[in-house]
This record gives sequence, structure tokens and C-alpha cells, in this order.
Amino acid sequence: MRYVIIGNSIASCGCIEGIRKVDLENEIVVISNEPYHVYSRPLISYWLSKKISDDKIYYRPKNYYEKYKVKPILGVKVERVDFEKKKVYLENGEEISYDKLLIATGGKPFIPNIPGLNKKNVFTFIKFDDVKEIDKVICDGMRAIVVGGGLSGLKAAEALTKRGCDVTVVELADRILGSILDNEGAKLVQEELENHGIKFILKNSVIEIIGDDKVEKVRLQSLEEIPADLVVFSIGVVPNVDIFKDTQLKINRGILVNERMETNIQDVYAAGDVVSAFDMILGENRVIPILPNAYIQGEIAGLNMAGEKTKYDGGFPINSIGFFDIHMMTGGLVNPIDGCEILKRLEEEKKIYRKIYIKEGKILGFMFINSFDRTGMIVDLMRNKVDVSNFKDRLLLDNFGFLDLPKETRKEKIWRS
Repeated sequence: MRYVIIGNSIASCGCIEGIRKVDLENEIVVISNEPYHVYSRPLISYWLSKKISDDKIYYRPKNYYEKYKVKPILGVKVERVDFEKKKVYLENGEEISYDKLLIATGGKPFIPNIPGLNKKNVFTFIKFDDVKEIDKVICDGMRAIVVGGGLSGLKAAEALTKRGCDVTVVELADRILGSILDNEGAKLVQEELENHGIKFILKNSVIEIIGDDKVEKVRLQSLEEIPADLVVFSIGVVPNVDIFKDTQLKINRGILVNERMETNIQDVYAAGDVVSAFDMILGENRVIPILPNAYIQGEIAGLNMAGEKTKYDGGFPINSIGFFDIHMMTGGLVNPIDGCEILKRLEEEKKIYRKIYIKEGKILGFMFINSFDRTGMIVDLMRNKVDVSNFKDRLLLDNFGFLDLPKETRKEKIWRS
């Protein structure tokens, strides 16, 4: 038996560790086009800002592959997979056969097709190599344009600011962090970022990069031109499925999987940012590119690959992130749907915001800024679909706690602990 994993990130680790809970002997091969030991992509902005060093970016200890009896093939790209022959073909001409295959190719940056992308000092912001290349060129006073006001774009903006750059964020939407915050929450965060010198251009986009050899300025959709020494594209991430598009693998934006993380092809599994898996809040499959889900999906896949039948109950988006002195946690729905009740508490002077969406007694989503008390309980109530109707008025209070829960729920939590 040989297990082959394409990808070397969080989902890959989950799979390796899932397999080894059942099968301690059979071979595991991990293939990645990146040359690095498994590292945490969310930490690349901290590396760029010099908050962490090289050794702190790695997700597992140096002896990880040896400990789990893994053969890593790093820095080599997979060109194609023949699902009928059960073979993975590498760019160096090597062919790797498999008995069970996990696709964990993650996401790739979305880059608009605009003139000037080939000029020097134009970067993306998703891999360790991206920030290493940026690190080579940045210096104090450099004018940086970050295209994209989402999570990774703003982490890029924060890191560049800490490195002394003059940063402008260009965002097509009418607010930043549109995927996790409403207008009021986005306003609080934008004000904090502006207090640290970051400028914002909303409802606009970059349509051309101008310069001879390297970036000199960018042209916006409004036709305004802005001087720039470097441009970072961080608009978003899409599932990395290019090498599978002309195969029998079923793809609907992400690779479709069932509750065991199986694809439509026998002995082929998928996990992480590349999959379209079950969202327990919406009750449908969709791509949810967040780290905890990727690990859990990988572990479920690994267990099933090794013969222990295990189900993935589904997940939902949860984000915990901070910029300078403002921090937030959000989960589930961001925008209300028909029939939603909205609970809200806003203290602008303290930059505290707590908001919860409820429908038919169940919590569907929340956003908390600078106030995280009992967030774990809120997530637990969501995950277990507990009816909060009888105590919903206490959910936003600082002293909301265990005794507010229904007696049956308290008993269950005590029993589980």
C-alpha cells in the first residue's frame, strides 16, 4: 500500500496524522512544488514584518517527516495525474504510483489580466517565496500599492507599513473585509489602519501597471494614476485545480467531495482550500478556505484512506485576526438572510462591536471586535445547533456564561468534559 499526497500544507499534515493513527507501516509520499518543510501560510505576513524568524514559520518540527515515516518530494511540480493507471507524473520525468491519493493542492492567487503584470516589483501574497521576493526590494519610504482589501491584503498592508513603506490599499468593494465584516465593523477596522498611515481607495480597481522596466505608477479604473514602487496583488484565492480540469474529476469551483472526503473517483480524496465541502450553516457544499477546516478535512481523509470509516460533519468559516491594536473573530454568515434576527452591541469609543445573527432560534453567524468573551461558547452553540431563544438577550453581555445555557445543554457539556 502506498499513500500519495499532492500538497504539503495543513491538509497534508492532517492526512499524514490521520493515516498514522491507523496504519503505522505503509509508505506515505508527499509531493510539493515548494521546496520548504511544511510551513504555515498565515504566518508569511509576520515573517515579512520581521515579527518572526524563519524557524517560527514552520508548522511541524524538523524531524516531522522522519517521525511519521514520510518520503517528501519537495520543489518538484506535478504535471498530471492518470487516475486510471493510478500514477502521478512529475515535471522531472518521475512517475509515482499510488494506491490511495489525496489532492491537497490548496489555493492560488487570483490575478486580473491587466497590462504590465510582467514588470519588476509586481508580487502576489500567498506563499513563502512571495514574501521572500518582496523582502529583497522593500525599503523605507517605498510607495506600495496593495490590490485587495480582504484578510491577506490587509495583512500585507500591515507588514509593509511596519517595514516603513507608504501603503495604499485599492479595493473594488465599498468596504474592506467584505467577506467577514459588515459596514460598521469594517469602518472600525479601517479607522485603525488609517491611524497607522495606511490609505484606502474604495470602489475602484487597478487596470494597468505603468513603467519601463519596473513599476512606476498604476492606473485605476477611475483613470487616476498613482505613483508606485511596488504592487502586491492580494485580491483573493481560488482552488488550485488547473491540472485536473480536463479529467473525470468532478469540480464545481472546488473539487467535490462527500462526507468521507472522497471524490467521484475511487481511491482519490481531496481536502483543504481546493475542495468544495459541506457548510453546516448553509447546508450545502462550498469552498471554505480556512486553516482549521483544512486540517480536519485532511485528517478525515487520512483516516478513511487507511480504512477507518469516518465522517466529516461539515464546517463553517471562522476567522480570528488582528491588525495593529484591533482584533476580531467572526464566524458563519456575515450578511443576514430572510427571517434573520440581528443582535448588536456597538461601543465606538472603545472600538467594541458584537453582532449575532439568529434564525429559528439557531445562531447562524457572529462578528466580534475587541470583545471575545465566551466566543468559544458561541461557536459551540452554532456547531451543535442549540436553540438560544430563551437566553438570546444575554448573548452579547460580558457576563454571559455557562449558567445561561439550558439545563440539558449544561448536562451534556459536563458529560463530554
